[in-house]
Amino acid sequence: MMAAARETLRSWFYRPWFLAMLAAALSATLLMAGSLFVAIHQVEQNESQEMNAQGERFLARLEQLFGQLRESLDDLEAQPLRGCDDDMIATLQQVSFNYRFVYEAAYMDASRTCSNRPRQELSLIRPPDIRGPTYSYWLNTTTEPDENRAALMLGRGNFRVATSRGHLTDMVDLSPGSSLLVVVDRGARAIPVLGAEQTWPPTEAWPPTSRDSLQITQTRLIYRMPTNNPAYQLVLISPRTGMHIPAVWWWLLPASLLLGVCVGFLVFLLVRQRQSLDAELTGAIRRGELQVLYQPIFDLDSRNCVGAEALLRWRRPDGTLTSPDLFIPMAENTGQIRQMTDFVLQRLLEQLGQLLRANPQLYISVNLAACDVMVPRIGQVMARLLTLHRVAAKQIAFEVTERGLIDVEVARENLQALRDVGHQVLIDDFGTGYCSLAYLQTLPVDCLKIDKAFIDALGHDAASSGVAPHIIHMAQALQLKVIAEGIEYEAQAAFLSSEGVKFGQGWLFAHALSAVQFIELITRGRRLSARRLDDEA
Repeated sequence: MMAAARETLRSWFYRPWFLAMLAAALSATLLMAGSLFVAIHQVEQNESQEMNAQGERFLARLEQLFGQLRESLDDLEAQPLRGCDDDMIATLQQVSFNYRFVYEAAYMDASRTCSNRPRQELSLIRPPDIRGPTYSYWLNTTTEPDENRAALMLGRGNFRVATSRGHLTDMVDLSPGSSLLVVVDRGARAIPVLGAEQTWPPTEAWPPTSRDSLQITQTRLIYRMPTNNPAYQLVLISPRTGMHIPAVWWWLLPASLLLGVCVGFLVFLLVRQRQSLDAELTGAIRRGELQVLYQPIFDLDSRNCVGAEALLRWRRPDGTLTSPDLFIPMAENTGQIRQMTDFVLQRLLEQLGQLLRANPQLYISVNLAACDVMVPRIGQVMARLLTLHRVAAKQIAFEVTERGLIDVEVARENLQALRDVGHQVLIDDFGTGYCSLAYLQTLPVDCLKIDKAFIDALGHDAASSGVAPHIIHMAQALQLKVIAEGIEYEAQAAFLSSEGVKFGQGWLFAHALSAVQFIELITRGRRLSARRLDDEA
């Protein structure tokens, strides 16, 4: 039942329209989520910038207001007049005239009170909100709705000066629910200067010792304004605006949907192309469009050809070649690689069987996919073909990659079975996988093939230039043969030979050859001339 469910699920994932819809939905969702994240971040950034600007404007105006109030009190305290006579009232009026932000000035003693505005005498019933060594402050204006009568007041001795609350609100228009507070008593008490009273300290998670001026909670923005007086702190609290998505996001929404549809369409085309390539590959095997070429392997000292690596190529009817990097991985995924491996084994013995029988020292190596390494099938297929073509097992070698050894225990058992009947086992592209020295010692291996990338790095300052010598010394310690791949220059061959490498392959010696060209190379007993045969790969 589970197998049937897996097969059904797999069939769905091979349907182009389903994969296209899935890709479109996922990409559109990711794009919209990303757009929403950007929009929310923009909202938060705008809130922070607006709060910072508002706080800076408040602080600048407060410094102006309280600066003038203190100066006016100092002037009144310094003049000699005391008592409520006409001269005192004139002095109070002059102070109000001299200082822009002094809305009202007053004198009070035990018997009476006088002001420059006799019809609006200051209310002096309640005690000051802050009592300092020189000045006293009346800051709470929340109970007075009239902007002009709501006064911020300072006192010194017998004098009081006040400014209208309107001088603050004309600079910054507080949003509903916002408040300007003066925090005193080491942060324990908050006096509302503007706006409604606020719960203090905040009930939300809020680090009061943080150095950041702006603290953002889930529901409020709290801006702490720096002051020169450590006895109090000015705090502006504003509720966070509702999550108003910027207008640009409503443009990003259809754009995300459109991009999602485009991604889905591209996935549809790619899947159709892949399925089309899959069907073409099936037809190519049936029509005989696959061909086997042979990359000669040479003795670096004598420059004699000792064998070759069998390479599979797909030449279409129009003469174009499809890259093995494209169709080999696809064949591994679809399971067609087994059929292709059998084709290579059968074709090379059909083409080179007579050559191998006549040259018992010659061998051909064949690449095995991971699925062939994990099962004993290839040994059975090989035994039948060797009997049919009367070729010795030692003349057919098998190359496996480090990445193809998925289950080491199973791979070791199957590779040992191949060695037991006489086949050589080579590790291809060594150094590009994960084999360590201890790991390599446990595998039934005869030879290491050094990847072309490490050969190209020889003689350069690249970080990988020391990999090839390291692999060579490792192989020598394990008494393994070494074949260097991709040799293109004589200097590379000379260096490798001096390091003890016995065999190599590459364009320095020959390109990949057809069976006829390879037979000619062996039967004439010579290396290719400088012009070399054209690479049919």
